[in-house]
Amino acid sequence: MAKTQDFTKVMQDMMGAFPVDAGAMQNAFKTSAAIGEKLAKVALEAAEKSNEISSKWTKDTIAKASMLAKAKEDPTDYSKAVTDFASASAEMAAENLAAFAEVAKKVQMETVELMLAAGKDFSEDATAAVKKATAEVTTAAKKAAAAAK
Repeated sequence: MAKTQDFTKVMQDMMGAFPVDAGAMQNAFKTSAAIGEKLAKVALEAAEKSNEISSKWTKDTIAKASMLAKAKEDPTDYSKAVTDFASASAEMAAENLAAFAEVAKKVQMETVELMLAAGKDFSEDATAAVKKATAEVTTAAKKAAAAAK
């Protein structure tokens, strides 16, 4: 009579030999943490630069507004002061908005570079982990097959 083979031992051996690479998980965590750190640095530098632009814009506007507050001898001088202030304000707005756009452009470029580098790092880590796991599974399967014979 044919005897059915008991696969319990084979399955136990395979599961026991199944590779769980903690090192790969640790490398992935380190890579993620490094990317997070770099992205935070980009964001904080952008916030700092934006704050500098805003602060300068405010100081310049206050300086220009102080000219409006000065008493004038001729009533036409008031309209000239308002016109000058409006013109200077428009010019400052254009300059400062361009500066904000440069900050945003820099953040965008650095973020794209970081994401591309991160994708490459993750891909390399994943490829190495899969190769290692494949080799270990193949070895375990061969051992299990040999044990089953």
